[in-house]
Amino acid sequence: MAVARTLFQQRCNMAGETIKRTVEDVDGLLLLKIRSRDINYSQQFVLDDPYGRDLTGDGYIESFLRAHHDLPGHIERAEGRIAPLQRQVGYMYVDASDPKDGKRYRYTGFIEQPGLKDPRYLKAYFRVVLVSSPTSEPAPRYGVTYEDISTADDRRYWIAGSSLKVIDLLRNEVIAERIGYMMDPGQGADGGGRSPWLMAAAHACPAFKGRRAFSSQAGQTARFVEKVLRPRPKNQ
Repeated sequence: MAVARTLFQQRCNMAGETIKRTVEDVDGLLLLKIRSRDINYSQQFVLDDPYGRDLTGDGYIESFLRAHHDLPGHIERAEGRIAPLQRQVGYMYVDASDPKDGKRYRYTGFIEQPGLKDPRYLKAYFRVVLVSSPTSEPAPRYGVTYEDISTADDRRYWIAGSSLKVIDLLRNEVIAERIGYMMDPGQGADGGGRSPWLMAAAHACPAFKGRRAFSSQAGQTARFVEKVLRPRPKNQ
């Protein structure tokens, strides 16, 4: 365990956020990779970026959209604990390629209240409807991608490394990057249904906040990206 802690501290010395420049009034972005629908809870050597674990599938795409952050529940949870300038706004659209057909799709979203027409739902229930269609519009200038940067030694000691990048595709320039690492102090113990990579989220650098740190991983990508690509204000 001492070897694991020493190696983890060395990795943490390399962790952190680097933002070379920010961009104002961004309407949309290109997701160069989509998060898998599968979550790695305990596979030690699978390089699928456990540190960067986020919402999966369509939920990952939705987390970048304005409609997602306009849901009444999101606004209510933000009241009183997040300064207005820190609240996420979201983007008007997100582009991503579908690996099945190779086409680029543009995703937008809107909020609906199904209980107004369908008695199976409570009237106070709101949800985001994700809309996608193939697009021939110019691709967004800025892209977002991630990768697992763990080494074999890292994984031997249950350490996972992550790189999240924001790229100016026009200039082929990385304008921001977050490097993160986490370690499972139980070194893979799974007794009692324990999930090593979920437990590792409580031992991360940069750290995930909250009593259950792994719950803060959801939406983490969009939170970082908004620091760099600042969405166009709603009144513009």
